[in-house]
Amino acid sequence: MKTTLKMAAAALTLTAALPLHANAAVTADEAAKLQTTLTPLGAEKAANKEGTIPAWEGAYAKVPAGFKPGDFRADPFAAEKPVLAITGKNVDQYAAKLSAATVAMLKKYPTYRLDIYPTHRTGGAPAWVYENTFKNATRAKSVDGGYGAEGAYGGIPFPIPKTGYEAIMNHRLAWTGEAAIMPLRTVIVTPDGKRATATEAEQTFMRPYYFKDGSLDKFDGIYQFGRLITRAPASKAGEGILVHDGINEAKPRAIWQYLVGQRRVRRAPSVSYDTPDSVTSGIGLFDEAFMLFGPIDHHELKLVGKKEMYIPYNNNRAGSAKIADLVGPQFLNPDLVRWELHRVWEVEATLIPGKRHVVTKRRYYLDEDTWQIILVDGYDAQGQIWRGNYTLTLLAPDLPAVLGNVMWGTYNVQTGAYLLNEASNEMPTQYKAIPRLPASYFGPEELANQGSR
Repeated sequence: MKTTLKMAAAALTLTAALPLHANAAVTADEAAKLQTTLTPLGAEKAANKEGTIPAWEGAYAKVPAGFKPGDFRADPFAAEKPVLAITGKNVDQYAAKLSAATVAMLKKYPTYRLDIYPTHRTGGAPAWVYENTFKNATRAKSVDGGYGAEGAYGGIPFPIPKTGYEAIMNHRLAWTGEAAIMPLRTVIVTPDGKRATATEAEQTFMRPYYFKDGSLDKFDGIYQFGRLITRAPASKAGEGILVHDGINEAKPRAIWQYLVGQRRVRRAPSVSYDTPDSVTSGIGLFDEAFMLFGPIDHHELKLVGKKEMYIPYNNNRAGSAKIADLVGPQFLNPDLVRWELHRVWEVEATLIPGKRHVVTKRRYYLDEDTWQIILVDGYDAQGQIWRGNYTLTLLAPDLPAVLGNVMWGTYNVQTGAYLLNEASNEMPTQYKAIPRLPASYFGPEELANQGSR
C-alpha cells in the first residue's frame, strides 16, 4: 500500500512538472469569424487603420508573364519602387517594427539597408484547404503537452490560436503544396567575408496531411516525409537525411542519416535541437533549418500576441538573382531583398529549467496570412541577441502559395558569419510541384540506395 501511494505521489509530481497545454477546439461562434472578419486561414481580413497593410482579397493567383511552375524568375512586382529605406541612421525610428536581430544588423553595418516596398497580401491556399481549416477550427485540439495535435487534417489546425504551441503547430502544418522537389545550394560566408558553397543537394518533400483526396479518418499521423541527398562536394556526395514527421506522440518523429564513410543508414536522433548543422558546415543549428526543424520541447512557448513588423516578403527577385550578386561579404545584397509591412504573430520560446540548449530564448515571428515563420530572434545564455534567422518568401501563384520553406538562412550577429540555404538560384528548377510519390521512396532502404550510387 505504501509503495502504491509513493508511486502515485511520484506520478502526480511528474505530471505537475510537465507543461500542460492541451486545449479544446474553438466554439462554432468563434469559428464563424473565418467566414466574416477573418480570412479562411485566420488572419485579420481588414486593412490596418493607416492603410499601409491592405485588406486581404484572396490568394495571389495571377500568373505573371514568363512564369513557369517551379521557376521564380518572374516577379509580378518587379516594376515597384521602395517607399522607405531603413538604415543604421534611422533604425531607432522604426525599431518597434523590426526584429532584434535586424536592428543589430543595421547598427553593426553602416551599409546594411532595408528597402520597404508596398505591402501585398499574397498568402493563401486552394479552396479545399480553406474548407478543411474551417472544420479543424472546431475539431482540432493540442495534445502531448501542446507539442502534438489531434483532429486536424488538410488545413491550418488552429486558425484561431489560444497558445504559442498552437501557433507553432500552424507553422509546421502551413500550406506549401502536396509534394515538391528542390535542387538546392547552401552558401556560407565566414566572419572575414569569404563566400563558399558548403553543400549542393536535392531535396524532396511529400505531405500526406495535405492529400486532397484524403481525410481525417484515413490520416495515419505522419504529416510529412522529407529526403535530402547530397551531390557535392565530392567528400560528402551521397550523404543523406530522411525524416518522417509525426503530428503527435502516437506517431512520433523518426529520422535517419546515411554517411558515406560508414556506408549504412542509421537512426539519427542527434539531427535535432542545437546540434551544429552539417549541411551548413556548422554555422547553423539543426533546429534552425526551415526556420524550425524537429522537436522544440526544450523550450516553453508563449503566445505574446500580434504586431505589425517589417519582414522579407514576395522575394521572387532575390530568387532569380545570381548567387554572386545576392550573397555579399557581410549580408544579402539590400538591392535584391524586398521587405514589406505585415501583421505577425509573436511566439516567445524560453528554455525550460533542467533542459539545455545554446539558444536560451527565441522569438518567432509568424506571418498572419500563411502561418509561416519569417524571422526568428535567438539569444545566448547572457541574454544577448546572437542569431537572426530569416526566410525570403517566394510567391508561387500556380499552387497558389507563398513559400517560406525555401531560401532561408541565419545571421550570426555576434561573429559576422551568415548563411543562405535552399538557394536554387541559377538552377533550371527551384521548387517544382510533383505527383505523389510511393511511400517506399521515403524508406531507409531507398536512402541507402541513393547514397551508394
